[in-house]
Amino acid sequence: MAEGLRHAALMFAAGVGIPLLAALNANLGQRIGSPVAAGVVLFAVAFAAALAVLLVTDGQGALARVPGQPPILFLAGMLVAFYILSITFVAPRFGLANAILFVLLGQLVSAAIIDATGLMGLAARPVSLTRIAGLVVMAVGVILSQRG
Repeated sequence: MAEGLRHAALMFAAGVGIPLLAALNANLGQRIGSPVAAGVVLFAVAFAAALAVLLVTDGQGALARVPGQPPILFLAGMLVAFYILSITFVAPRFGLANAILFVLLGQLVSAAIIDATGLMGLAARPVSLTRIAGLVVMAVGVILSQRG
């Protein structure tokens, strides 16, 4: 149970960070006149931070196993780039809350599909009517939270 709470707290903190990341990077993109350049800066800082954690945690040996991995797994990097570039461009024009609203809805749908199919070797969780109702309630909650 304690491990589950730690995981929940960690993911809650990550969730708190996503809108902050979007707002900060959107502001940087506006200030320097290029959402793409802001994305490049973000990735440079993120790379430096990840590298520092890798060095501190002694995980360098794992890098030697990277070349033998299926190419599809590297799509994750492209998806992160797509998210960062799209939120950096869209948030100032559409509003941060609106942009995050649709990100959350997309995450709910995608997570349900991944869970239902066990995509990429993750544990499959059957889709029940209760689960579908929960996802609908969450989606409605996200939408209602953005209404005036």
